[in-house]
Amino acid sequence: MAVTDEQVATLRAYLAGEFDEYERLSERLDPDVDGLGYGALIAGGFFEAVDRRFAGGGTRADVTEYIGDVRSRSERLSEQIDPVVAERLIMHSLGKNSIDDVDDKMVVHTQLLLLIALIGDEQLDDAGLDKFIATTRALGNRLLS
Repeated sequence: MAVTDEQVATLRAYLAGEFDEYERLSERLDPDVDGLGYGALIAGGFFEAVDRRFAGGGTRADVTEYIGDVRSRSERLSEQIDPVVAERLIMHSLGKNSIDDVDDKMVVHTQLLLLIALIGDEQLDDAGLDKFIATTRALGNRLLS
């Protein structure tokens, strides 16, 4: 199994802020067929984005501060992002704790919300987003193998 072009296009639309296109594409994904690949793609993107933001020495305090900043950006984010789960996911990506007891749906949901914030903070142009997506796809495929 490998990450598909449709899964990549869906995530790219989301990260580009093309939400109508994202909705259209995500409705075409079959959870039974695409769930594993799309989840791996999101996880790959999340790991890459966290690495870009925090690997140079991000501390738990830096992570906590960032989660607070993201949650303060909107009422929706404040309601939808559990700060404890979000912090644990980032720290896990940095190799500093386990998330074995966190529900898989909560993991993917939180990764996706944080991923758009992390990528939005980078203010990538189309070429930069394409490069990020290519790296994300490679990481997703590695997770699937």
